[in-house]
Amino acid sequence: MFPRSNAPAAGVVDAPATGLLSTRRLTWKIGEVAIVDHVSIDLAEGEFLAVIGPNGAGKTSLFNLISGLRKPTDGSVTLAGQDVTRLAPHRRARRGLGRTFQSSSVFGSLTVEQNVRLAVQARRGGSIRPFPLPGSDKDIAERAARVLWRVGLDHRARTMAGTLAHGEKRKLEIALLLAGEPKVLLLDEPMAGVSAEDVPGLVALIKTLTRDERRSVLMVEHHMDVVLDLADRVAVMHHGALLICDTPEVVMADRTVQEAYLGEKL
Repeated sequence: MFPRSNAPAAGVVDAPATGLLSTRRLTWKIGEVAIVDHVSIDLAEGEFLAVIGPNGAGKTSLFNLISGLRKPTDGSVTLAGQDVTRLAPHRRARRGLGRTFQSSSVFGSLTVEQNVRLAVQARRGGSIRPFPLPGSDKDIAERAARVLWRVGLDHRARTMAGTLAHGEKRKLEIALLLAGEPKVLLLDEPMAGVSAEDVPGLVALIKTLTRDERRSVLMVEHHMDVVLDLADRVAVMHHGALLICDTPEVVMADRTVQEAYLGEKL
């Protein structure tokens, strides 16, 4: 299709990190194969940056490096001006980095409210005892109630999380993130498995969190209509490298991006 390059993408240079979340030449190799190849991005405070690319482009691997699930071969990750490249995932979470995953990650045998209370307790350093209702502190209960109201699940508080519809589980996952009071949200394919009728409601929730509350979001997503609706900028990956990072209009008109998507619906 076109030759790979280790050079930074157009408009991206290895300057000092300027974003609330930044990577510099972030690389992860298996043997001699670069799964993530010298990726440098900056996520500004209050910005929504979407990461797209063909299957196997390295998007989720990039998230794994940023969140600490993988150790990079080279490069760095900074959060709020602090180098977190070598920190464990839970320590990055303590510093304000929250993440969802492609597959559901809620406690199905607990109620919706119990799930969120546990997340609030974890953030505040309390003991985690799910039975009876975890935590008796009034502040924890009030915080959990506010978060559930915020994502529209307050009426499902006593429902067992495992019985929720998939779209509601996605909302609960976002609630768990918010309970951790993150500075940056990493959303890994939040629409994956969500029914068509539930997508607009989930998009509206994410849009409210980001635009009304000015939260910073880095999102991997395959639904291009969702990306174009939410993103301030779009980063395109291919073969692990960053091709371009610009406004949705510029990215969609770029011929190199169109070539990268040959054979797939863009």
